[in-house]
Amino acid sequence: MASPVLYSGYVGNGVGAAREALAVQISPVIFAVSFVKPSLAVARRSASASASRLCCRRFGRRGIGMAGQNFKTTKNHLRHVESMSTLPSGAGKITGLNAVILGEALASEEDDLVFPNDDFVRQALVPSPKKYLEMYKRSIEDPAGFWSDIASQFYWKQKWGKSVLSENFDVREGRIKIEWFKGGVTNICYNCLDRNVESGNADKVAIYWEPNEPGSQDSLTYSQLLQRVCQLSNYLKDKGVKKGDAVVIYLPMLMELPIAMLACARIGAVHSVVFAGFSAESLAQRIVDCKPKVVITCNAVKRGSKVIPLKDIVDSALVDSTKNGISVDVCLTYENQSAMKRESTKWQEGRDVWWQDVVPKYPTNCEVEWVDAEDPLFLLYTSGSTGKPKGVLHTTGGYMVYTATTFKYAFDYKPSDIYWCTADCGWITGHSYVTYGPMLNGATVVVFEGAPNYPDPGRCWDIVDKFKVTIFYTAPTLVRSLMRDGDEYVTRYSRKSLRVLGSVGEPINPSAWRWFFNVVGDSRCPISDTWWQTETGGFMITPLPGAWPQKPGSATFPFFGVQPVIVDEKGAELEGECSGYLCVKSSWPGAFRTLYGDHERYETTYFKPFPGYYFSGDGCSRDKDGYYWLTGRVDDVINVSGHRIGTAEVESALVFHPQCAEAAVVGVEHEVKGQGIYAFVTLVEGVPYSEELRKSLILTVRNQIGAFAAPDKIHWAPGLPKTRSGKIMRRILRKIASRQLDELGDTSTLADPSVVEQLIALADR
Repeated sequence: MASPVLYSGYVGNGVGAAREALAVQISPVIFAVSFVKPSLAVARRSASASASRLCCRRFGRRGIGMAGQNFKTTKNHLRHVESMSTLPSGAGKITGLNAVILGEALASEEDDLVFPNDDFVRQALVPSPKKYLEMYKRSIEDPAGFWSDIASQFYWKQKWGKSVLSENFDVREGRIKIEWFKGGVTNICYNCLDRNVESGNADKVAIYWEPNEPGSQDSLTYSQLLQRVCQLSNYLKDKGVKKGDAVVIYLPMLMELPIAMLACARIGAVHSVVFAGFSAESLAQRIVDCKPKVVITCNAVKRGSKVIPLKDIVDSALVDSTKNGISVDVCLTYENQSAMKRESTKWQEGRDVWWQDVVPKYPTNCEVEWVDAEDPLFLLYTSGSTGKPKGVLHTTGGYMVYTATTFKYAFDYKPSDIYWCTADCGWITGHSYVTYGPMLNGATVVVFEGAPNYPDPGRCWDIVDKFKVTIFYTAPTLVRSLMRDGDEYVTRYSRKSLRVLGSVGEPINPSAWRWFFNVVGDSRCPISDTWWQTETGGFMITPLPGAWPQKPGSATFPFFGVQPVIVDEKGAELEGECSGYLCVKSSWPGAFRTLYGDHERYETTYFKPFPGYYFSGDGCSRDKDGYYWLTGRVDDVINVSGHRIGTAEVESALVFHPQCAEAAVVGVEHEVKGQGIYAFVTLVEGVPYSEELRKSLILTVRNQIGAFAAPDKIHWAPGLPKTRSGKIMRRILRKIASRQLDELGDTSTLADPSVVEQLIALADR
């Protein structure tokens, strides 16, 4: 057992407080919490005599702390969390250790740490490593007590039974089963809306809605939102929708989308939101699988300057589903007048109904359907390796408690915050962190219909200033896209309201992290770089702003109740600094319960690869300080001459090059190496393609990672094939790289399908 180390980090304690060091022993680690002024906040690794010093640029050096004595072995579940006490030092090749404090200086490529400042820490919900460890330790050692205390803050018509948690996580011991709060009777819509109205938030704005075209807006208070939800709930009940029935929702980011989700939840119906960018074929697949009583859509949507006729897509999907034996009797259609008038909309009498003609006529009160905590809440389909989408099923009680709690702590939420998540409700992020998580906390949410770069790349920051957004949560793809467009589109806006930034969807490379921090956040906003999945329901590994220093590009440490482990190919847990497969042992309240109609596939996909664990499908590295670094999907790991290389790692190295705006890497067959690295590279605006630049990019990767990771092919890419939510379609890139051009598959969900033709044309350049 290594000797414990004194963690000497800045912890804010308010103006005028003493500068005394408070040593807090948590075996085998001692935290020395040093109360000093921000401008003097420095730290030093003291694990060995040759340790480097950590200093704040511009403020000189100052060493604190010394090695301690050996202590008893810590409990297994805390071994990596407690390693945060050895002062963080970053990942990769680092010659020296540098730190910067929020608001004090820019985070440069030389900075490995970003510390929260005094004001932020003083007001943070989790203000120190000590507080985090106290809460985390209890959540692991006493999960029933920890989560019961939190669950009790919500309304339950009937409390759960004696057993808070019942689980079997090991396929070798029988059927996989996860249950939380079973026997507890509640309703998530009631907790999102009625409870807020009853507690005095009736007149608080629940939703600010920003349409595609700038210049107008709309909003709903919590009482108004409740009334709209009740009207739709009553309509659905009138159409025969009962508890347990499915409703498919195929809507863009109108206020009617969260309204429809909440209306289903209110009456115990199971909603299945399908991203309004999927093709008719994909929509039909989902309709056939879940057999809905009603489909809810709108006639069209404008995304930027482009009109997308959603109703036509639904019509085609309903024809296909009927051919497969599933017919839907009701298609409730919202007239989105800014995109298309009703007279231009194709119509089928007897099936199609205009929302505006019927829903407003129903009463604004609707009785709640009380449901068991383990009753289903929603189905959300995610892509599967076999091509057939997987129906991820989430239940009510555990999901409610988990999404609310993760939202609260990961964003350090305050009642005065204005929160904007740019995700679409067609994805899990829109479920957990546009609708349910925020509203369970009584938050004010911004919902945006349009494209983030329309009419120009400054649109996001115009919206931030307009609504005084304090928490901004988005995807790395959007960050890199805005980064490419130039700082001037950001700096022309104030953004002074911003307090916390967030990242979701994929690993964010350190260069993009620093740009997001420096330019968007003016070097004063911490970034919650969250790792989680559709299947997990909520954040699993995430920074807690104010709790500890951040490393650009790292998701940091596990959330309460989450026990991540990294295993090798044989399923053996790896200790300390390592890379491998990311798994989780023991359940958490937000975990999905099954794949709809296919529990065998559920067990085979997630629990059989490494018996005893939930297998995330992601690769992960843990550095010597215990920080977690996601390396992307395991199927996005390239095996080059025996070296396992994460595509995200190579992409991050390429984007490190000052003339590279974005990169996507895939593996291709190689007669010598087994697999080769094929890189699609988008350059900064105005930079021409050249042989010199190609060599320079390859050299950058060699320098950042090593010669074994150098791309075999650089493919110039004016753009990358992305869905409108910003996800890069690597499936298409693999086909282009392998010259399997007749197997490109469905490209209808791409924001710009013409990008594929451009990439093919540049294939041999």
